[in-house]
Amino acid sequence: MTGTQKTGLIRDEMSDRIIDAAEEIAIESGTEDLTVRKILRSLGITNRVFYNRFHNIGEVLERVYEKTVLKARNCIMARSDAKNDFFENVYDLVSEIISLSYESRKQMSGFVFETDSIETENRQWWTSEIKKMIDYAIEKDYIKNVDSDVLSYSIWCFCRGYNADVIARNIPKEEAMANFRYSFSFMIEGLKNTNLKRT
Repeated sequence: MTGTQKTGLIRDEMSDRIIDAAEEIAIESGTEDLTVRKILRSLGITNRVFYNRFHNIGEVLERVYEKTVLKARNCIMARSDAKNDFFENVYDLVSEIISLSYESRKQMSGFVFETDSIETENRQWWTSEIKKMIDYAIEKDYIKNVDSDVLSYSIWCFCRGYNADVIARNIPKEEAMANFRYSFSFMIEGLKNTNLKRT
């Protein structure tokens, strides 16, 4: 199906193929090496095909970023109804999100993390989802009564900052995940209600 945006640009299956090709090139070589010419060669298309759909490479990178964000968001939505132990679910969920973003962001770290820093909507979405989990845990008496607004923002910063650092320092994924789980466990343990109700 073909659509035209207000800007007159075409949105169709080829647009998605361009985004996918850009993502593959960026993951393999980094965003610094991503050019329109490389995308054209990869797909065997002309300048006209590209520029009928995007104004420049920056717009394509924005769509790659959105795709990366959606993958992580879908992860949290898919696991939101999990029935296992609350704390184990939190460990698994956060670890899965960090793991999911690790490889896809490894070569795009500069672009993605800079964008994360200025994307208010993304920060608000994540802190809102984290806040829901915190409020649920408070309601169930799993954790202490805390300021869920402040804590949700702090957790978002911790996870985002940790991910950015291990990627920037090229720490192997397995080591990064093990260290993250170890560190995050202390945060969770500190939150637990000492009079925890078992349900």
